[in-house]
Parts: sequence; C-alpha cells; structure tokens
Amino acid sequence: MQSYERFYDPRVLARVGRLELRAKMIVEGTITGMHKSPYHGHSVEFVDHRAYVAGDDPRHIDWKVLGRADRIVLKRFEEETNLRGHVLLDSSESMRYGAKPPWTKYECGGTLAASVAYLLQRQHDAVGLTLFDSEVRARLPSSTHPSILVRLGEAMAATEPAGKTGLGKVLAGIAESLPRRGLVVLISDLFAPLAEIIAGLESFALRRHDVIVFHVLDETELTFPFEGNTLFHGLEGYPEVVADPRSLREAYLAAVARYLEGVGKACADLGIHYLRVPTDAPLDAAVIAVVAARGRVARRGR
Repeated sequence: MQSYERFYDPRVLARVGRLELRAKMIVEGTITGMHKSPYHGHSVEFVDHRAYVAGDDPRHIDWKVLGRADRIVLKRFEEETNLRGHVLLDSSESMRYGAKPPWTKYECGGTLAASVAYLLQRQHDAVGLTLFDSEVRARLPSSTHPSILVRLGEAMAATEPAGKTGLGKVLAGIAESLPRRGLVVLISDLFAPLAEIIAGLESFALRRHDVIVFHVLDETELTFPFEGNTLFHGLEGYPEVVADPRSLREAYLAAVARYLEGVGKACADLGIHYLRVPTDAPLDAAVIAVVAARGRVARRGR
C-alpha cells in the first residue's frame, strides 16, 4: 500500500461518496446544473461543455457544436468550475498525540481531510490542501483534476507534525491569499489561546468564506482517564511533568469544558459550523453530521 493511501479509509469513503456537500452561501461558480456563474468572458481556460438551460447567457453557446450535432451546449471554463474547497490541516506538533498509536490526531485529521476532498471531487468541485503549524508548510491549489486526491494524500504522508501552533497569524495569511470566496474546512486540535483562535477564524468570516471547523481531540484529552503518578510529555515547547492525575482531574475537566464552550460560542457568533471530533468516533459520522446540518440550513434559506 502506498503511504498516502492510509488516509483514504474505504469504509468512510463508501458512505461519504453517497453524499453531497452544499455551501450555504451563493457560490461564486457553478455546482453543475444548480447555480449560474456570475463570471463572463473567455479569459479563462476552457474545460468542457454542459447542456443549455433556459436563461443561460447565449454568448457562451458553442455554435460549432450546434451546427455539427444540432444540439445546444455551453462552453465551461476553469473560472466557472463549481465550488472551490480549501482544506486546512493542522500539522503542528500537538497533532502527533494519540493514546492509541499509530492513530494520532494527525492521522484522524488526515483521514477527515481525504474524505472531504473525495466528496468534493466526486461532485466535480475544486479542492486544495494547506498544511500548517505557525507557518504554511505545504500547499496544493484548488483543482478539479483527478490527480488531486493522490497529490493531497502524498502531501499529508510526506509531512511530519512538528512546530508550534500559530492559528491567528497563519489563518489570517491563508485567508488573505485565497483569490475568492469558497468553502474552507479547518481541521485542527485548536491548541491555542481562545483569542488567537477567534482572530484566525474572523479572517475567513470577514471575507465571507463558508467555514466548517472539525475540532479533532484525542479521547483521553476529553476524559483524562489516567491513574497513578504519570509522566506527561510536553509538546510544542512545554516541559515534562510528573503528576497525580486524580488530584488534577476535576480542575482539568472544568477547564476543558470552559475552553470547549468558548470555542463553540465563538464559531456560532461567526456563523461557522463547528463539530468536535474525538479520535475514537466514526469519521464518516462526522462528515455526515455536517452535511445533514448544512442541508437544514439550506432548506431554511429557501
């Protein structure tokens, strides 16, 4: 098995492949047969044809096909191509943690990223990938080419989680670099101060991107099940600590609850769909839950 193939779980993809991911905003592009593109002209690369629908701009009719085959089709161009998806995967050192190696937060997040990319690609939508810690470590521009799934998997497999998290600055930089509105899927353990998380997410909300946050956490980070004196290895520059978990559990769980409540509220205030994903939860259920929720939003907006 190629190293990148570990991110493409066939059990997850079998269910994900039957779904359709909808953006709740009016997309600047076309989801085939569902939206008109606001872009006009021929300054972009030709991709293929699609059937003419009443109300379409006649300037894009391919008159050669009409004369040769007696059917009306429109030329489609790369700039018109569907929804543009941007998957942002946290590759900082804290994502290396996992109570059940080799299943770490990074492996879980990478499988989520692959599942979302697979879903978008099946819908003929463009999808790209950005790997980051405090800086952008790797980037694949959004594309509809069939090879994007392999390239995306290879980029994740070639990246070893390292470095400190820097959500505020790095997310602001990514948001500024995106050429136009699209769907942004952030996959991270959000290992950062709440103010920094909010600042990073605001960068996308202010530019009116449609944002989904998958908050990936190891089950032990949520339950703190440790017993007896334990050596806790620090990540991202934090020192090692020997402690009795029983004396810390109550305060730790209370702090985690406040943190999670703050993250959830921040996302709600910004109109961002937020979903917590424990590493021991079925990943197809996580993707399905988001698609179902976004479907309800779309129906309410009609």
